[in-house]
Amino acid sequence: MSVTAVTGSASGIGAAVCQQLRAAGHTVIGIDRHQAEVIADLSSSEGRANAAEQVIALAQGKLDGLVCCAGLGVTAPSSSLVVSVNYFGSTELIELLSPALKKGTKPAITIIGSVAASQQAADPHPMIDLMLSNDEQAARALADELGQPHIAYAASKYALTVHCRRLAVKTGSTGIRLNIVAPGAVETPLHEASKNDPRFGEAVRNFIAPIGRNGQPSEIADAVSFLQSPQAAFVHGSIIYVDGGMDAMMRNGSF
Repeated sequence: MSVTAVTGSASGIGAAVCQQLRAAGHTVIGIDRHQAEVIADLSSSEGRANAAEQVIALAQGKLDGLVCCAGLGVTAPSSSLVVSVNYFGSTELIELLSPALKKGTKPAITIIGSVAASQQAADPHPMIDLMLSNDEQAARALADELGQPHIAYAASKYALTVHCRRLAVKTGSTGIRLNIVAPGAVETPLHEASKNDPRFGEAVRNFIAPIGRNGQPSEIADAVSFLQSPQAAFVHGSIIYVDGGMDAMMRNGSF
């Protein structure tokens, strides 16, 4: 029986992932600030260490999977919080849980990125280099100085994707697979808050995928379930867009 930890498990994509993995026979250890097996705040190093310690204890030192769904959007209290949760909340947790994953059976990690990450590809923001250099304090300071949470969001998801692609090259020989799912607009509480935001709501509501609708959390969970399964044994370091065609719409000549 596979033991898989899932961050952001209390709602949205994370909750849908937990439901599907449990149905597939996984023992799931949910991580969130409430209503989870592990109660932790991933916005700080202390919170991430606390989460990892609890997960390792519950998994008895051996973990078969990790799915990082926890994230904040444009309605977050600050841009620096977006950086800390979206980027460092995943990258540091992966590092802390890697020893337990190496002991697992066919271990796999799936990260929830975003189609928004591609917005940074042409002209990466300087805070991306700070994130990739593991300088959380400086990245947070620059994010708050900029004061534009939509840029912090896209930058954090781009940096997370780059980090995980680089890490996949290193982890292949350890037996740990690592992939990224890049959703488009998905009907979650986070997206609903963005649609109602006075600053960004109109743009969010008007950003419709070619398929003509937003996604459902279960549709993202379908892709995650596949990547965490033996059927994806040769899928490694990949970005899987589950976005209704948004990425194709925005950059059909660049892939």
